[in-house]
Amino acid sequence: MTHPFFAGTRHPRVLAHRGLIAADGEDSPVWENTAAAFAAAHAAGAEYIETDCQVTADGDAVLFHDETLQRLTGDPRAIASVSTRELASLFTDHGGLLTVAEALDGFPEMRFNIDVKTAAATDPLGPVLAPHAHRVLVTSFSDRNRVAALRRTVEAGARIRPATSGGRSVIGRLRALSAARLSPARTLRDIDAVQIPLSHKGIRLFTPSLVRAARRHGVEVHVWTINDPDEMRRLVSAGADGIVTDRADVAVAVLS
Repeated sequence: MTHPFFAGTRHPRVLAHRGLIAADGEDSPVWENTAAAFAAAHAAGAEYIETDCQVTADGDAVLFHDETLQRLTGDPRAIASVSTRELASLFTDHGGLLTVAEALDGFPEMRFNIDVKTAAATDPLGPVLAPHAHRVLVTSFSDRNRVAALRRTVEAGARIRPATSGGRSVIGRLRALSAARLSPARTLRDIDAVQIPLSHKGIRLFTPSLVRAARRHGVEVHVWTINDPDEMRRLVSAGADGIVTDRADVAVAVLS
């Protein structure tokens, strides 16, 4: 049965990678994973936001990709050592920091694809995600973190578990089993999607056999991070169910 996360939305899916910052060739003061970036993606017609979750020194689950502030601000401190209030002040002129709760409440029409970047996020995420489980997909490179976040959400009273995309171990097993023409039924149990780059460390991940195996088990295949319109079209023609992209505006126009 299709998870509600995918119900009533356009196919192929367009997942706005950390929102939408600016049109091609434009500079913008807006940072990724901010209220302004999400609003821009929504305005462009994207139905899905792909985002990332870290935890502040106060224990708040916030939407932030990196472990540290280095890339965005030049500050080497870890997000886990910075208070939510200080982090919010740094974002004031750059689109606005969002906690996970603020994003879900502030964008009630959007579906959120949340990458759990740290084990510390699994406990605070549960109660926040529980009322919104029908429009959330939980993923992580770490399948341990992914499963823990799902468990905490159900324990917090979610009527259904969130949708989920397999992490590194699931993807690795699916790639190997599909190439060997063996059934990945056990590997894909309770998995709703796999989200993959075209290749990793020289190994092609998006292959016809992987797409066929996923499809046979009702699992969607999403490919990241694709910004070229011709590549978007080619991948969808080859069986991709979703495109994760920095250019949600372009993808919506190309794939509608």
